[in-house]
Amino acid sequence: MTINLLPGERLDELQRNGYCIIQNPEKFCFGMDAVLLSGFSKVKPDEVVLDLGTGTGIIPILLEAKTKGKHFTGLEIQEESANMARRSVAYNGLEEKIDIVSGDIKGASSLFGASSFDVITTNPPYMTGQHGLVNPDEAKAIARHELKCSLEDVIRESAKLLKPKGRFYMVHRPFRLAEIMTCMVRYKIEPKRMRFVYPYVDKEPNMVLIEGLRDGNARVTIEKPLIVYKEPNVYTDEIYDVYGY
Repeated sequence: MTINLLPGERLDELQRNGYCIIQNPEKFCFGMDAVLLSGFSKVKPDEVVLDLGTGTGIIPILLEAKTKGKHFTGLEIQEESANMARRSVAYNGLEEKIDIVSGDIKGASSLFGASSFDVITTNPPYMTGQHGLVNPDEAKAIARHELKCSLEDVIRESAKLLKPKGRFYMVHRPFRLAEIMTCMVRYKIEPKRMRFVYPYVDKEPNMVLIEGLRDGNARVTIEKPLIVYKEPNVYTDEIYDVYGY
């Protein structure tokens, strides 16, 4: 299929089912966190999935390639990113499996209706307004800082959108873990599974992958560490497997 790329855009291969994704490196490109979240998330046959803050649609596209899910929806507030996501969906011939919806996470439950999804995934902005410098580029700033939605907005809306016993998957930063756990429990999404991601075996973790269960019982499993690099610029075998190389 031919595709018209806009100025600054490029078409990147995803190493899955021959799929590609449109990105603009001057705006925002998906990172390892999104790929790891797609590998951590579990989607069963015939389940319907919502990705909150989908950006250019990387997580729905990867989950469609990796799982037997019935249908995937991505919600994105930035129209430029949503437009790239829709064109990527069309380029890969996935219009029947993936919808990209323009909208605000803060109103997601009103947009889709309560108890609409079996699974919710999200790679939300990691930083509050007090954390670090805000990028002067608006698209990058919105992706990295809580300018358009907060952690609580994401968890509150997810609790409304999930079906009873629906599953919630998120990647975030360990330094906010206490806040994350407290907020999840407050909205009755019980943390069930957690995995820390370490850049090297002797470094501190810089990401955490979390699974929650709506109305679940209080029991959480901490999985073995996920190490990204075995030496500089050389991924561990598990990372190569997640990427599909």
